[in-house]
Amino acid sequence: MMVTLPPDYVPTASEEFMSPLQVEYFRQKLLRWRADLLREANGTLASLSEGGITEADITDRASVETDRALELRTRDRARKLINKIDQALMRIEAGTYGYCEDTGEPIGLRRLAARPIATLSIEAQERHERMERVHRDD
Repeated sequence: MMVTLPPDYVPTASEEFMSPLQVEYFRQKLLRWRADLLREANGTLASLSEGGITEADITDRASVETDRALELRTRDRARKLINKIDQALMRIEAGTYGYCEDTGEPIGLRRLAARPIATLSIEAQERHERMERVHRDD
């Protein structure tokens, strides 16, 4: 189903949760985020493939290597984030986007606006984090 969003549309709590407009809003938000990450990754690949480290000074060389290592870690995080965005887009297609994986309850518009890849409601996320802390101490 094709839905056209008004240019200034922002989901509100007064609407039906995950109405077609809200779903399209989050789908477009996820697609833009994914495109931005891919564009940044392509820029990183281009800069890394420009050649080897040409600095003669060992300190400058170490600085360049550190910068490259940091950039590669950042790109790895972006790659994982792209995977989560793809999973969120699949949940949109399946009709399960916006609902907590643990409870089935709505996640909430404010949480989804802040973290569109969220899979748990705030309460479920807090429970999950508490359990992680308890089991991490074992």
